[in-house]
Amino acid sequence: MTADASDHVEEVTPLPPRPLSHILFRQWWRELVFLHWAADPDEVARLLPPGTSPDLHLGRTYVGLVFFRMDHLAFGRAPALPYLGSFGEVNVRLYSRDALGRRGVVFRSLDCDRLLPVLTARAAFGLPYRWARIRTRRTDSGIFYDSLRRDGSGAGARVRAEVSPEPYEANALEEFLTCRWGLHARLRGRTYYLPNIHPRWTFTRAEPASYDETVIAAAGLRTPRDHPVSVLYAPGVPVRFGPPVPLPRGT
Repeated sequence: MTADASDHVEEVTPLPPRPLSHILFRQWWRELVFLHWAADPDEVARLLPPGTSPDLHLGRTYVGLVFFRMDHLAFGRAPALPYLGSFGEVNVRLYSRDALGRRGVVFRSLDCDRLLPVLTARAAFGLPYRWARIRTRRTDSGIFYDSLRRDGSGAGARVRAEVSPEPYEANALEEFLTCRWGLHARLRGRTYYLPNIHPRWTFTRAEPASYDETVIAAAGLRTPRDHPVSVLYAPGVPVRFGPPVPLPRGT
């Protein structure tokens, strides 16, 4: 069954609502560009793992397209992995909650330009990573990402955004979309929650000069017909992940 939307749901908070029991792995997320569109909750519900339901803000749910650089991937307290621990990533994500009230994200796809992390994340966590070519270019006034999957499907994503130097305070919707302290996924027939912590986001507003979002349709969602409801740029945060926590049986 899915989580009941009437269950208690934890507050949206700019800092993690709970500490980690211990650190499973660490990484840096850098130079993030977030694009978001409203999505149909019924369509989203069909794509979430058992035990979760769409998380709603004022009765609406959303799909996110996020571009960034991953750096300094490391396990436990070991040193960061050389070469393999740094790569570009583009993901399509939905917003979930579970019966224990935890808010999370559900990844419909994660495109990555390093093959070994793709294979490892798929096997160890059941996450839908795809091997892709990803180009990144930073200019004085903006940032450009371009991703194309290597499987011949033609699915990809691209954004060219002008980035403001002025700090931007996220509104209530943008906090709902970005203050996420875990992910929900399915592995070996069991849904689990993988918690994370990081410092408070700092944002600037970004204006998309152009974008392409064909990975959203490839992820099983309708292609957005309107402009994004939110576009944000963040310079980055260090992130820590804890061990996965299975959802209670029967959910």
